[in-house]
Amino acid sequence: MFEHTSELRVPAIEVRQSPGRVLYSFALDGKQIPTFATVSRIRRNGTALEGYQRPEVLSHIAEIRSYLESQSPMVPNAVVVAFDSRVVFEPAHEQSAVCEYARMGTLVIPIDPALRDEEKPGFIVDGQQRLAAVREAAISSFPICVTAFVTNDIKQQTEQFILVNSTKPLPKGLIYELLPSTEAALPTLLQRRRFPSYLLDRLNRDNGSPLEHKIQTPTTPDGVIKDNSMLRMLENSLSDGVLYRYRRQNDDGNDVEKMLYVLRGFWGAVRDTFEDAWGLPPKRSRLMHGAGIVSLGFLMDAIAERHRVKGTPSTSEFLADLTPLRDVCRWTEGYWDFGPGCQRKWNEIQNTSRDIQLLANYLLVQYKSLVWNKSLDRMAPPTARQQPLALNSVS
Repeated sequence: MFEHTSELRVPAIEVRQSPGRVLYSFALDGKQIPTFATVSRIRRNGTALEGYQRPEVLSHIAEIRSYLESQSPMVPNAVVVAFDSRVVFEPAHEQSAVCEYARMGTLVIPIDPALRDEEKPGFIVDGQQRLAAVREAAISSFPICVTAFVTNDIKQQTEQFILVNSTKPLPKGLIYELLPSTEAALPTLLQRRRFPSYLLDRLNRDNGSPLEHKIQTPTTPDGVIKDNSMLRMLENSLSDGVLYRYRRQNDDGNDVEKMLYVLRGFWGAVRDTFEDAWGLPPKRSRLMHGAGIVSLGFLMDAIAERHRVKGTPSTSEFLADLTPLRDVCRWTEGYWDFGPGCQRKWNEIQNTSRDIQLLANYLLVQYKSLVWNKSLDRMAPPTARQQPLALNSVS
């Protein structure tokens, strides 16, 4: 069926789904696929994100392998492979007029045992676990269906990986880290998280960022802040806070650099204000915990609102406003005093909506009392001091 030379010639059907979108459907022994395709595992090359696959799940592979070694196994789901332009389709000379969008032919795949994995012409977009099971199963061969497309664009490969896996049990952190490198239309939830994910990535990767390598992602596993907590903080501010001011102010879209200026300034001030609690695991510091991160985001918006007339607060202005709160926060020890009959041990604060609201309101009330109202008293004439400016709490 195949010529075992420097190329693999596979009978295939070419399907034209839409302008510029062509698929190829074929079948072959699953144990042959590693000769021309590899798994593009997610990794970093400096600051650039490369690859898009999750690490193999050994328990899942073992289950599939056991099934393949049983009597009469069947795997109906096709593996999805992205080829680069070295793979070509040769249409058959004689075509039966079955339909206008499909034709028979041969897919020609180059085979070179000397190539490193990353140099092979194919990348596995979906089916990593199934192919690993076929590879390791104690069987001589196992034919498997393959759906393939040809592109040299890594973004298109990544986009297809997200779309294929977004409805499956896939680690959300992997999806969020991949989102900034995509451009295609995505499901609503993922579309909404693409820009916050880009800001998160910049905060986590830019040299000099106070949050550099502090946010836990698949390529930064040692980060102490959960990526989902940082995304919630960013989404809140983009929706109703200081970051909202810099959204779509001109034809160029969002003013990303101003947003990053605010975020770096605020979190740099948080680091310097609460240095004893900074950088510790969430179990040892509620500052780095989801409740602390989201609550401090509301405080960032409040401080920026106080300085709005003067413009965007600098790091020093954020620091000046945060310093008075140092003595009323209990990030690593002691008890939070949330009012009469409501004292909570520092590590009893949980990452729930109720506790986030409790902590955020506490920080905003303390900020109003220790900073905002005092600044108004200094600026206002005596008759105006009886009417302090209200500061909204978290609802």
